[in-house]
Amino acid sequence: MQRTWFITGATRGLGVEIAKAAIRAGDRVVATGRRKSAVTEALGPDSEQLLAVELDVTNADQAQAAVQAAISRFGTIDVLVNNAGYGQLGFFEENTVETVNTQFATNVHGVFNVTWAVLPVMRAARKGHIFNISSIAGLRGGEFGSLYSASKFALEGFSESLALEIASFGLFVTIVEPGPFRTDFLTGDSLRIGDANAIADYDDRRTSQRAAFESRNGSQPGDPAKLADAMVVLSSEAKPPLRFVAGAMAFNAAATKFSSMQAELELWRQLSLNTDGPDGSW
Repeated sequence: MQRTWFITGATRGLGVEIAKAAIRAGDRVVATGRRKSAVTEALGPDSEQLLAVELDVTNADQAQAAVQAAISRFGTIDVLVNNAGYGQLGFFEENTVETVNTQFATNVHGVFNVTWAVLPVMRAARKGHIFNISSIAGLRGGEFGSLYSASKFALEGFSESLALEIASFGLFVTIVEPGPFRTDFLTGDSLRIGDANAIADYDDRRTSQRAAFESRNGSQPGDPAKLADAMVVLSSEAKPPLRFVAGAMAFNAAATKFSSMQAELELWRQLSLNTDGPDGSW
């Protein structure tokens, strides 16, 4: 059965590859981006399988309008991919209120805006699958990435809760947690470094962190086209996973995180249990 995908951030990188993979699978795609021209440059003109729509995910009214355009053209939305986002790096103390708000406006509130617009369509149809593109940084914090990780941890908590809230309607949520993939994520289009409040104590580490990110660009092991194909597979599963960790680096990092959490949990087991009162229940 031909399905309709609604993809945000479909102007480059993973978003473009997901759109291409869905089209190859015979599905229809509503590809969105802040500039419609950038979508068509990446994917070509509108066709029987493709509709390009302008959408800034931070604009709730635009999200509603984009979904209405999708319904007018294709009648429904079966798969939502919340892919639009960027990485705000830098040490927390050197960032600003503005960089925090802008990071969350796109990576978190943008997901809310689009999901609010799409959910009534899926709920009425009693079917649908939402992919929220997170990161291994949504499972494991890292130096120089406190704001980005915070936005992805927020996305993961939202996704876990949403999955429970909408399961009775036949809807699914999958959190995609990629490691390093060879997209333009490490370029100025998708990555920003906050150092407006430069502090001398961080100088050496800031320099080394910048150099490390710059040196990795273009050598990331992950193939975005393969991840896109994997998502098409997952979208057809009767019981898709809540989480999908993508790439060997992310897989190993997740396994290490879960192992260390289990060890720490056991280490402090008795002190944790001792904090209960004598007569509570839950």
